[in-house]
Parts: sequence; structure tokens; C-alpha cells
Amino acid sequence: MLNKFRFLTAGESHGKCLTAIIDGVPSNLFIDVDFINNELIRRQMGYGRSSRMQLEKDTVEITAGIHNGKTTGAPVCIVIYNKDCEEKDSFSKYRPGHADFAGSVKYNLSDLRDVLERSSARKTAIEVAVGAIAKIILKEFDIYCSSKILQIGNSLDNFEKEIDEAKANGDSLGGKFEVVYRNLPIGLGSYIQWDKTLDGKIAKAVMSIGGIKAVEIGESPLGKKGSEYHDELFLNNEKICRKTNNAGGIEGGISNGEDLVVKAIMKPIPTMVKSLNTVDKNSMTECKAHFERSDTCAVESCSVVAESKIACVLVDELLSKFGGDSIEEIKKHYKDS
Repeated sequence: MLNKFRFLTAGESHGKCLTAIIDGVPSNLFIDVDFINNELIRRQMGYGRSSRMQLEKDTVEITAGIHNGKTTGAPVCIVIYNKDCEEKDSFSKYRPGHADFAGSVKYNLSDLRDVLERSSARKTAIEVAVGAIAKIILKEFDIYCSSKILQIGNSLDNFEKEIDEAKANGDSLGGKFEVVYRNLPIGLGSYIQWDKTLDGKIAKAVMSIGGIKAVEIGESPLGKKGSEYHDELFLNNEKICRKTNNAGGIEGGISNGEDLVVKAIMKPIPTMVKSLNTVDKNSMTECKAHFERSDTCAVESCSVVAESKIACVLVDELLSKFGGDSIEEIKKHYKDS
């Protein structure tokens, strides 16, 4: 079965633009372009970002699916134009940790630039714009999110010092972040088939972000007994409630009404001033890896991308459960459920 909310993107890191076509956006939804652009600003922020973040100043242009500020039910097309879109030099030195080696073999590409341009994290800009539209839909149902950094490198609090030291050494850092979505209804997702579980879909969406190496829902159960970990149920004025949320808002692949808590670990950025050992594709000699302008740390930015990817999953599940073609019809179904 096709997703209710789906999208495709196109564009390269230094191409003319990044583009997305979004299908499944209900009609009569007011699209706040300022909100989308603010989300794009959030993606560009964060201590440790590169100089390109000051260059691009991303803004979105909506070219289809909107009339008088509201959606029509037709596919929505959005565009972000790249300011840094000049032709870049070819290179042949594989960069460890990037898609250069595997991508060039898979697609039989002689110029590693052709791998870099699409595998670059630059394409997350258009994904954040799509996620912003998903968040606008979620707002109609009073569903909101937040995110925070849990760890950078080995530090649990002094993040800027850790990043400064890495930058001074020509190195990079990864870390761990948390995304929380509040006020979700009970019943998103399913245990009926393996590919319908909500946690499975969220894990896939977050793992699809370049650099993510692990995804966790709720609190880690490692080292805990079942009696210590599982969230007990209580009655409060004849309403079922819980005192803990170790499950992170999902049980049996289904949202249970508690906060959705998603944690993810991002690896250190593999492009570094202190280049690693590698091989030159053309000369087949050992050398130092090609260096392309890069961040020292982008964990905070990655958390914004994760918010957007999770928003797309939640909107798809919301539309699948409550259905309807206009925002009014969906809200009626939601209210009546």
C-alpha cells in the first residue's frame, strides 16, 4: 500500500537547486512559509558548522500545490536554490567514511565528484523543508516536538570546548541527540505486519540520515530487569496513566499516548582537515584523502533533520488512521475517534 504522505527529492550539493514533490498534503491547509524558512535556519545553526552555512541562507520557494497561501490537495512542489552552485573540480582520492568508494563502484562513476554531489548532507535542506510542512499538519492536531543534544564526543555538558579542541586539531566530532514528540494519539502504527510498526518506520527514517549509526526508542533496557524497566499502569480518576515512559511512547509497534522519545547517535564527520590514509582511484597509489569544506560537528543540525524525518512518518500514520482529503475532514475524523 502506498504511503498517504510521500515525497521525492532531487538536486546536488553544488547544483542549481534542491527540489521536492510532496504528495498527500490535504487541501485547505495554510502553509506558513516563514515557519519553513525558520526550520531551514535551524538546520544551518549549531556550534561547529562550516562557512557554507553563512553563504547559503536557505529559503524555500513553493512552485505548485498552493493557492492564496493554502494547499489545494494537488502535489506540492518546493525549491531551494543553491547560491554556491559553481562547477567544482573533479577528484579521485577516496574519502574514508563517505560514499565515494562504494558509490563509484555501484554506479560505475569515474569522477568521485558525481558521488559527492548527491550523497552530500546538503540534500537534508530540502528534507527539512518537507518536514516543516509535515510539522504544519501536526500542529493542526496540537502535536509538537523538541530536540536536545545529549553528548558531543566524550562530553555530556561542555560541548563548545570539546568542539573547539577538535577543530584546532583538524579533527571532527559526533554525538548523541534526542527528539521528543508530544500529544500523539494512541494507535499510530501496527503489530500486524513487520513493516507497519511505528518504531520500525521511525528507525528507518532516522537511519536514512547520513552519519547516523544507531537509533533508540525510549530508555535503554541494558542492565535493567523487567520489573525495573517496563512502565506500569495505574488509575487516576478512572483514567489509565503511567509514572514512567521507558518505552518511549511505543509498545508493540503502536503509539501508546505517552511522549514519543527517539535518540540517535551520529558518527564524527568523515571530512577532516587532518585527512586519513586512502587510495587514489586513478593512479591506484596510496595517498591522503581529498578534503572538501566541512563542519567540525553537526550533531545539532542533525537533530533538526531527525525532527523532520520523524514528522513525515507521523503525518503518514496520522493520515492513514484518520483519513480524508481536506484538513477539515481529517480533523473531524480525529475529533470523532
